[in-house]
Amino acid sequence: MRDFIAKYGTALAGLLVFVFLLVFARNFASTANLLNVLKQTSFLAILATGFTFALLTSELDLSFANLASLAAVVTGGLIAGGTFWGLAVVAGLGVATLGGLVNGLLVTGVKVPSLIATLGTAAIANGLTFMMTGGVAFVGRWDPMFLALARGELFGIPVLVIVMVAVVFSAWFVTRKTRLGTHMLATGEAQEAAHRAGIATRRMKLIGLTLSGFAAGIAAVLLVANLSSASPQMAGDYLLNGIAAVLLGMTMFEPGRPNIAGTFVGALIISVLANGLVLLGAPYYLQDIMLGVIVIASVSVSASVLKKAAFSV
Repeated sequence: MRDFIAKYGTALAGLLVFVFLLVFARNFASTANLLNVLKQTSFLAILATGFTFALLTSELDLSFANLASLAAVVTGGLIAGGTFWGLAVVAGLGVATLGGLVNGLLVTGVKVPSLIATLGTAAIANGLTFMMTGGVAFVGRWDPMFLALARGELFGIPVLVIVMVAVVFSAWFVTRKTRLGTHMLATGEAQEAAHRAGIATRRMKLIGLTLSGFAAGIAAVLLVANLSSASPQMAGDYLLNGIAAVLLGMTMFEPGRPNIAGTFVGALIISVLANGLVLLGAPYYLQDIMLGVIVIASVSVSASVLKKAAFSV
């Protein structure tokens, strides 16, 4: 029973919150609202999935939100300037992935702690977004095909949700069913032992941080398509939410260990909670307070079984 609570207690608590909102929050149970919750979860889940890859190798990535903002500005700026949207999407994905690769090279090549390296990259990305935009958002007429990336539907299911499921499932498959995932996990849990066993631990960290950047690029493209604009720091609010989703995920399924399934449920709980608070008429600042409580509680719950001291850097 104790093991069951340890693995599924957080998920059950999230289910209780969901049932509470179904009963007491007006319009929460409507199809339109539930679809809206899933859409909002998409951005957060994709970003948090990338962060999970980095954390799997025991490295932090505090730049993913800023890299997403930079990728969004690059994508939106190119489209607004007349570039074919497909090329703009590739450029946005490339910029975010390059940012993740730079993080990886700084950590594995220059030996800069990931906390410091990604904070520096975040600052640089933030500066670049304001340099490119002058603080003004890119807006204009957007190609319907591009907008369909976020607003379209396939068989009645929002494309956003389909992309989210594809990203989360692919990440889960990589981490649980492939040698790459096994090596990344071994690197995060026992780097020295993994190195002696012949695992290229530096390469695993490089891949983990690069994938975090790539996920930020995907979220950025979808954000631009969904909002029809690209502004500096448009993904900034997702930093704490993304970290909270991953930490919350570490309290379930595989307590103390970053895991994709936990991250997805964590993102879903945060989105449901945020939506419910709005429908209940709670003050906007209560969301930030609740988020802070979630972060502290998540770390406290999983602290005794954390596999690696990444958060003590």
